[in-house]
Amino acid sequence: MKRMIQFLAILFVSVLQAQFGFPQVNPLTVTVKNELDIARPSETVVLTMKSMPISDWKRIHVTEPGSGKELVTQAIDIDGDGAMDLFLFQSDFKAGETKHFAIKGGDAKVPSKDQFKAYGRFVRERYDDFAWENDRIAHRMYGKALETWQAEPLTSSTVDVWTKRVRRLVINDWYMMDNYHTDMGEGGDFYSAGTSRGCGGNGIWENGKLFVSRNFVDTKVIANGPIRVVFELTYEPWNVNGRMISEVKRVTLDAGQNFDHFESFYKTAQQGDINCAIGIKKNEGSTVLSNRKDGWLRTWEPLQKGSSGNLGCGIIVDPGLLVDVTEADGNYLVVAKAPAGQPAAYYAGFGWDRSGDFTNMSEWETYLQQFAKRVRSPLKISISPQ
Repeated sequence: MKRMIQFLAILFVSVLQAQFGFPQVNPLTVTVKNELDIARPSETVVLTMKSMPISDWKRIHVTEPGSGKELVTQAIDIDGDGAMDLFLFQSDFKAGETKHFAIKGGDAKVPSKDQFKAYGRFVRERYDDFAWENDRIAHRMYGKALETWQAEPLTSSTVDVWTKRVRRLVINDWYMMDNYHTDMGEGGDFYSAGTSRGCGGNGIWENGKLFVSRNFVDTKVIANGPIRVVFELTYEPWNVNGRMISEVKRVTLDAGQNFDHFESFYKTAQQGDINCAIGIKKNEGSTVLSNRKDGWLRTWEPLQKGSSGNLGCGIIVDPGLLVDVTEADGNYLVVAKAPAGQPAAYYAGFGWDRSGDFTNMSEWETYLQQFAKRVRSPLKISISPQ
């Protein structure tokens, strides 16, 4: 009878483990090393769910070394098959620092509202905007309905920017109030992107000409915080020098960072490499500087709407894929190769001198230079049993 009770107890625990994801293996130590000689604030550590001790990501707890502080986490189903693929958390790293994070199972947890630092959504009520943000910056891009809006029609695949003074998420409030062109102490929309590339919009570069798509026609949100927002925009085929090309653009933005990661997946009947041109609008009073060796371009300019301060935009590409730095159609452009079968990938972002993060052009340039180093030197991550 005693053996039967023990067997039933073991069976009961096994069922709980299988159904609810209670830990079935020993806790893990995740060792993360920053090999650069610069600090890396708000760095995202990305693990695969396959490497985790339990299957239910809400029961995975990550603690910071030393303090034992529990960190906010996020899991992402990147391929849409219903199973989580990636597991994320963030930490700050000093120059050359190595940290050892503890991962173990426990009670289920759900992030609180104030822990969400990245978010995006389709805004049908504003003629098909897609808006997204983190705790430092905000953007929007334009959908099909805006092309035929009677009040102010606009056909453009530009990237618009909204400047923020606050760390909290604001886009829902700003759309609700519908007064985001006025700074009420939180920032606002002081940038006019129009039909330009704005701050990081792209197109196809062929025979010295820029070919750009119209407004997006479909959206898909893949992940929506608390750490990372990922979404895709679909564009109808457009004529590029006699051939039709379609695009699905994937955008990723992490909390605590001023740069988005853009990936454009192009489809065309003709196979081969594609040259992608990433642009920044050439505004009056802007200064521009490029560094071909490190694959970046930056601008700094006064915002045109009243005394709204100054804005810096930046583009970062793989230096090995950089083709040219040029100008066309009112844009500064970085032209980079997208090898056949691979997306055109780059980083683009901005900084505002009233955000509290940057006070001048030199600080913005330093941030861009250091972010480019971070892109080229990913964190070194290893996992071992405790």
